[in-house]
Amino acid sequence: MKVAVVGATGMVGQVMLKVLEERDLPITELIPVASERSVGNKVKYKDKEFTIVSMDDAIAAKPEIAIFSAGGNTSLEFAPKFAEAGTTVIDNSSAWRMDPTKKLVVPEINANVLTKEDKIIANPNCSTIQLVMVLHPLNQKYDIKRVVISTYQSVTGTGKAAVDQLNSEVKGENPEKVYPYQIFKNALPHCDVFSDDDYTKEEIKLMKEPKKILGDDTFNLTATAVRVPVQGGHSESVNIEFENEFDLDEVKKILSETPGVVLQDDVKNNQYPMPLYSEGKDEVFVGRIRRDLSQPKTLNLWIVADNLRKGAATNAVQIAEYLTEHNLV
Repeated sequence: MKVAVVGATGMVGQVMLKVLEERDLPITELIPVASERSVGNKVKYKDKEFTIVSMDDAIAAKPEIAIFSAGGNTSLEFAPKFAEAGTTVIDNSSAWRMDPTKKLVVPEINANVLTKEDKIIANPNCSTIQLVMVLHPLNQKYDIKRVVISTYQSVTGTGKAAVDQLNSEVKGENPEKVYPYQIFKNALPHCDVFSDDDYTKEEIKLMKEPKKILGDDTFNLTATAVRVPVQGGHSESVNIEFENEFDLDEVKKILSETPGVVLQDDVKNNQYPMPLYSEGKDEVFVGRIRRDLSQPKTLNLWIVADNLRKGAATNAVQIAEYLTEHNLV
């Protein structure tokens, strides 16, 4: 099986190669793709060096799967060209997520919607993925009415230049700024660009994508997304109001038995999810589970995951695994 990784030199692309290697997808030929200035350079995969090729050369090679992590404009231009060549594209940008003709997939939740006809498949937003991994089993049991999310998002979500900005500021330097302000010793309530209603694009993604993934538009969501000086992963404070009453012990049991979710909820021993310990892991961690004392049928919890892995690369590779296992490519 030929697999192209588009955006192979980027932060997510590099993690993509690592995850592909770890999970041992049956790849017979790896085709790394990047911008024109990177063509001819090398990337490493399974201790071998592979030469980066152009987009046109990758399309001509007709890979079975192309995993994109190269930005929305690149996806809009080139994903259809790969699809026309018979390649199944798994796209990590926001370009296709809310397109009604495209599937938005978290494999543990809705991989069963995929068919051979789906030639462009959208990978959800990183913050959305970790959120729905927890919302899905609770929605099935208690029927969600409303969700309020506040995020604490890693600089890795912005890319290498943002990590460089943070690390330079830690050293007392004055680097070129990716963010409008210093990020070190700061928290910016500003993830992505602002829309006309004063929500950021990141907040809008969190309010729209879960409904599509869960196949349920009967509940409402609102979000505030904040960038914090952290590198390990994204954290979310989540308040969930249900239609039905719940039992806290049952909630914890449900989450502890959910594939891909790890329960860390022992406050007596200071056990709770933190980005420091989620880095490099594929699971979604949940804890600080407690009843909202201000109104009935409402739950507070805290969710953490590595945004470059389950929030991006791992989820995309899991989609590729599902397609391969079910002969959909």
